[in-house]
Amino acid sequence: MPERFINMGYWEIVSRQMSIVTKSQQERFKDSKITVIGCGGIGGSAIEMLARMGIGKLTVIDKDYFDFSNLNRQVFSSTDVLREDKAKVVKDKLRLINPYVEVEAKIEEINENNINELNNSDIIIDALDNLVTRVILSRFAKENNIPLVHGAINGTLGQMTVFDKESTKSYEELFGLPSKGKELTDDVKNEIRSLSYGVPPVIGPVPNIIGNMQAFEAFKYITGIGTIVRAPKLLSYDLLDLNSFNIVEL
Repeated sequence: MPERFINMGYWEIVSRQMSIVTKSQQERFKDSKITVIGCGGIGGSAIEMLARMGIGKLTVIDKDYFDFSNLNRQVFSSTDVLREDKAKVVKDKLRLINPYVEVEAKIEEINENNINELNNSDIIIDALDNLVTRVILSRFAKENNIPLVHGAINGTLGQMTVFDKESTKSYEELFGLPSKGKELTDDVKNEIRSLSYGVPPVIGPVPNIIGNMQAFEAFKYITGIGTIVRAPKLLSYDLLDLNSFNIVEL
């Protein structure tokens, strides 16, 4: 079958958004590669929406597997995939959502030894729950001039921003981390870890909202539509207070 007919399916999938973006803008998105680090509550929602919006290439990274505690929020979790690797499950399920997306799944944890694998990404989405890894990732993205879409949640709270070459503050600067300007020695890493207080509480919609917003921010960034929420600006909310949806500057 001619390629033009094969690709018609792609354009059918994205047809409802084509009155919002031009064909050339959508083609930029189709030709882009996004890496999502974390396939859980935040990352799973970001990944699904990127696929539905028509991203061309996705790399999904997670070292963990699904368990019962993931079912309250993680869109790719279900009772038939418990104990299976998240990244592999995501890749398999994306084939059913949008077969036109080229997906690479990596079952690993990002660290100083393998982070250079991300250097061919057009954008990186931070869906992590680990502060040390976030610092490593944010430094790598800054050094390699790769836009980083940050998202995080705690309980009913959510936040999102983008770090790129136009940002006036780095991730460590924006959130006042003690590692700012220091070499990441074991002592500094332990100091970062001391800022975390165990596994944070979470209720389903909170990470899903953040993940969807991160996906759309990446879509905006690549297509050029809209205004980017760029650091030091931060979008934040508390779902228990609908008046709290706001963009603040830190």
